[in-house]
Amino acid sequence: MDAATQTLATFTLSRPPAAVAGDPRAVARCAWRVLEEIDYGLILLSATGELQHANQLGWSELTRARFLRVDDGLVIGETPAVTQELRRGLQAAALGRRHMLMLREGGDVLPVTCVPLMPTEGSGTPVLLMLARQTATRNLNVGFFSRTHGLTAAEESVLRHLCEGLQVKEIARVKGITPSTVRTHLRSLREKTGLRHIRLLAQRVAMLPPMLPTNPTLPGGPGRMVHQ
Repeated sequence: MDAATQTLATFTLSRPPAAVAGDPRAVARCAWRVLEEIDYGLILLSATGELQHANQLGWSELTRARFLRVDDGLVIGETPAVTQELRRGLQAAALGRRHMLMLREGGDVLPVTCVPLMPTEGSGTPVLLMLARQTATRNLNVGFFSRTHGLTAAEESVLRHLCEGLQVKEIARVKGITPSTVRTHLRSLREKTGLRHIRLLAQRVAMLPPMLPTNPTLPGGPGRMVHQ
C-alpha cells in the first residue's frame, strides 16, 4: 500500500463514487485532488516536522522559501527565529492543541495555524499547517466575479482596490484618476451586480468559493505527496 493510500485513513468518505468505490488508490487521488481546490496552503507534517504532503499552494510557499523551506525532509524556518516559532506550534499540536503562529521575516508576516489531526499525545501526531490565504488567489475570484457580471477592465480594477480596503479618494490617487470617475465606475458596478451598497461588493467577492488555476503555474507545481 502506498503512502497516499495509507494517509487516506485520516479521511472519512461515507459514500465514495461508484467509479472509485472499489479502488483505494482512486479514492486517495480524489481526496488529494480536493486539497488542491482549497485556496489555502496546506502542509502535512509529523509532530517532529517531517514533510509528508503539501498541496500546490503549500508547496509554492516552501519553494519560495520566504518563511518556510524543506531541508533534508524537514520543514524549517528560513531563519532560526522562524524555526523556533514553528517548533513551538508543533509541540502544542502534539499535545492536541491548535496553535496560531505569526511567522515574520523583515516586514512580511505569514499567519499559520497548526492543527493536530489526531489529537493524542505523542510524537506520532500528524500536524496540518494551514497558511493564510494569499492575494493571488483572491485576484482570481475578482476576475471570475468580473467576467460573470460583464465588468469592464476599469471597473474590475476599481473592484480589486475595493477588496483591498481602499476608499474612493485612495483608489483615485492610486489609479491617477478623479474621485468622480471612481464614483462613476462604482455606480456601474452597482447596476451590473444588483448590489445597492459599495461595501457589499467586497463582501460578495470575499464569500465566493475558491478559484484556483486549472493548470497551476505556481513555483513548485502541483501539490506533492512525500513517500515514506
